Amino acid sequence: MTLLTTTAALIQKLAAGTVAGLLTIATGLPAQPVQDIRAQQWHLDFLNIDQVHQISTGKGVIVGVIDTGVDGGHPDLAGRLLPGLDLSFRGERPDALEDLDGHGTAMAGLIAANGKALGIAPDATILPVRTSTKGGGDVRTDADAIYWAVDNGATVLCLAFGSPERDASMERAIRYAIAYDVVVVAAVGNAPEDQGLYYPAAYPGVVGAAGVDRDGNHAPISVVSRAADLAAPAVQVMAPIPRNVIASGYRSASGTSNATAIIAGVAALIRAKYPELSAEDVINRMIATADDRGAPGRDNEYGHGIINPLAALTADIPPLN
Repeated sequence: MTLLTTTAALIQKLAAGTVAGLLTIATGLPAQPVQDIRAQQWHLDFLNIDQVHQISTGKGVIVGVIDTGVDGGHPDLAGRLLPGLDLSFRGERPDALEDLDGHGTAMAGLIAANGKALGIAPDATILPVRTSTKGGGDVRTDADAIYWAVDNGATVLCLAFGSPERDASMERAIRYAIAYDVVVVAAVGNAPEDQGLYYPAAYPGVVGAAGVDRDGNHAPISVVSRAADLAAPAVQVMAPIPRNVIASGYRSASGTSNATAIIAGVAALIRAKYPELSAEDVINRMIATADDRGAPGRDNEYGHGIINPLAALTADIPPLN
């Protein structure tokens, strides 16, 4: 699959025989001054995160981040990381607390950072599974990672990767996660390289994450897709990054990976406040309270609308059952 974050000057293509790819586009900006990182996280004000954190911070929820690993030494993630598992077959260490690419650390930071950068659910716990070191993974490894994350306590999964091809092993893994009451969030893909349906976002039961810009408009980088269920900030989103990748430890990037991590963070907030709710009810709460944009009702740009975490935590939404 393709990780949905790449460098602006060098957007990663799917390698021959590669099924997985990361879905974010790094802006290539110079190292950011660390004293004003939160001020550069425009999505925090956009989503009213100050008010949201008075209600829930995601405490007690484990979010599985299946990606390039997470920098275990980043100060913004101190106390937020479980060791996880390395499935990239590098053989150097058994855990996933190393990130040579930066994508996985950014996803973990958008969800649970609590330092110079702030995550959507800063008291959530990240369970990293490294399936790739540089963005080109194997779909069966990603499927194995889903099984492992579910079996090891993840109740939300952030899958910021995708492929235009359906795969039976991945579909079985997704069904397994859903059967075990896990909220699964995946990216719809980055235009113009990705077109049409992207998997696993397009599998039934998965929350397909689309992207918007600072004004809440559909981000041109976000694929217009029938798989879109919810939209979230995706353009020039500031997040932690390993210092071996960028010396400052922070980077602004664009891509539907960012929207995926943000929506996964909101799911963690809801699971913390309403632990009795099923995954289906958590998803329903996010959808029912989303801010409708574009064509009335669900559309292929915004899905059911832009995620509204404050409304999702406070609205009176009856359980589905």
